[in-house]
Amino acid sequence: MTFFLSLPHHLTVLEISRKKPSYPITPALREYLRTYDREAPLPVSYDDLRHFSSSFPLLDRTGRDTLWQTVFFEPQALRELSQGLTQVYALLKTAGDLSFTEHLVADRIDYCEFGNSRPFRVRIVNLFNDNYDYFYVKRADASRLYGLELEHLLSPNSMNFLVSGDTLIEEHIAGIPGDDFIRLRLTQPNINRVRIAKEFVKFNERCFVRLLGDMRAYNYVIDVTPDFEDEQYRVRAIDFDQQSYEGRRVMYLPQFFKDNADVVALCAQLLKPETLRQYQTEERALMARRARAERHRLRDLLEVMRGHQLAPPEKVMQLKAELNRYHKTDVFDKCDSMGDIVRQNLWLMLGAGAKPA
Repeated sequence: MTFFLSLPHHLTVLEISRKKPSYPITPALREYLRTYDREAPLPVSYDDLRHFSSSFPLLDRTGRDTLWQTVFFEPQALRELSQGLTQVYALLKTAGDLSFTEHLVADRIDYCEFGNSRPFRVRIVNLFNDNYDYFYVKRADASRLYGLELEHLLSPNSMNFLVSGDTLIEEHIAGIPGDDFIRLRLTQPNINRVRIAKEFVKFNERCFVRLLGDMRAYNYVIDVTPDFEDEQYRVRAIDFDQQSYEGRRVMYLPQFFKDNADVVALCAQLLKPETLRQYQTEERALMARRARAERHRLRDLLEVMRGHQLAPPEKVMQLKAELNRYHKTDVFDKCDSMGDIVRQNLWLMLGAGAKPA
């Protein structure tokens, strides 16, 4: 596979399904979450946060609308919520050790109506030193849970989240939003442009192998780490709602989205075909190694996923046909679900050694 040799002509025509339905957690998925310590009783639910009394737009440091709203609650409700939210933070970060919660407070809650999950973002402040951290409260959508688990098992990134009933708690993923990075930093002289191109190729490969869609620039972040001579970069997905939902193959390749065009142009300009293939092979080898290391858990996840309806039948049929053409095979004809397709794509792209035991 060789990508980025020229800019794709259909960057402007990709349209993600705007109203993807939320798929409920099945008993089998619930059992998987319980087995692998993803489920825990929580003192605050998503519905508890829906009872805010007012809100106002949250602006960034330059005065731009962030599309988030800071929400307000009645005083008594706020006191109860703050106590419960610090306990949730302790469950997420310290395995439920509540001895640290006395000096923590939930000092701000933001809400975003944009996107499928309509999340709340909670800011937790340490009163001793004013340091703060975030976590997210969302409705638990099965597609997103599969996406989070596949990211945890197959990517270089550990994902920390908890589920209780229909509530999902997610750890904040730190990094510069992709759209901000492209708009403000990509042309700066101190940026190592070759390393950015390399990491985007690897990210593109990870998304396609595990069929994670909708990686427009605002759905991933760039994690920048200073090195002894330069900077290292990692592209990290932050939105997993479109895990194996769309029927078009190109929806699972970030290179085909219009707002990634500047990075795609960078890849085409700086990377030779042999180098592209090297980075793609490197990433697939790393994913195969992780798949082997987590083969029992990956097997359990894929077995649950195979029995779960995660997309309309017409999307399943379309993706089967397109992947058959792409891989020059007919093995996807045997797939009955998106979970089947994900499993088959993993086997084809990572090799037989990555098959779950």
